[in-house]
Amino acid sequence: MMRTRKQLGRQQSSHIKRLQKTLESANVKLDSVITDIVGKSGRAMIQALIAGETDPVKLAALADRRIRASAQQLREALRGRVTDHHRFLLYLHLQHIELAEAAIQDIDRNVTALITRMDQEVEAGQASFQSSISLLTTIPGIDVLAAWIILSEIGLDMTRSPTAGHLLSWAGSCPRNNESAGKRHSTRLRKDDRWLKTLLVQCAWAAKRKKAATSMPSSIVSPRDVDQRRQSAPSRPRSSPRSTTCSRTAPNSRISVPRRSKESKAKRLVVKLAKLGFDARLTPLAQAA
Repeated sequence: MMRTRKQLGRQQSSHIKRLQKTLESANVKLDSVITDIVGKSGRAMIQALIAGETDPVKLAALADRRIRASAQQLREALRGRVTDHHRFLLYLHLQHIELAEAAIQDIDRNVTALITRMDQEVEAGQASFQSSISLLTTIPGIDVLAAWIILSEIGLDMTRSPTAGHLLSWAGSCPRNNESAGKRHSTRLRKDDRWLKTLLVQCAWAAKRKKAATSMPSSIVSPRDVDQRRQSAPSRPRSSPRSTTCSRTAPNSRISVPRRSKESKAKRLVVKLAKLGFDARLTPLAQAA
């Protein structure tokens, strides 16, 4: 059901883009003054356009008072040339958007009822779905919906993944180690569970912008590169707190984020110096004294 919900969300986004394209073809620049064109104000204006209203003053009066754009900006954005062809397309796309919204709400109600029914059948000593959802939401960047999707893909039994690395590998968030004759080849991610992998990337970027994530190391919540094509880099640490949280049944705030050991850091720096042409030998401070 959660995969169907995501597909419906994608269809809804596609129809919103088509709706915006239809408005652009009618010279109605509604998206330049309103962030969400299918929100309360945007939907009221679009429905008025479908009904045949073309007066920019009357259309601008339908906007909510909390919109930042001024009345003059709204009137200029709504001054277009809407024909019957545009009205039909607007009606068609708006109907598809509303159908997708209704289907998503039905799925949410069904999932909530299913979780309640499954928690009643949980045996003594086992964690319930609701408690696991509450634990997952303590991780920065993960809300209730993301917790639903994670549990639907992974389940409650964390013994299937002995370590966080096993879970990351199964989710397809680990780069390939393709090296031959000293040459490193493609390190692209494997095509494994695309439903979970895409969600982890979204949660990682949400955690990066969350205030609670400032207590974590910058290497955990920040991407390795500004380029969005490498946005899977911050998604790898997101699974580690998830597996640790469910296996220890403790909130994420009480769990320390694993850091790279000093030995591995030192070894990596020595290798870099060797590539630059230097011979470095490290002596611990305690032995040097």
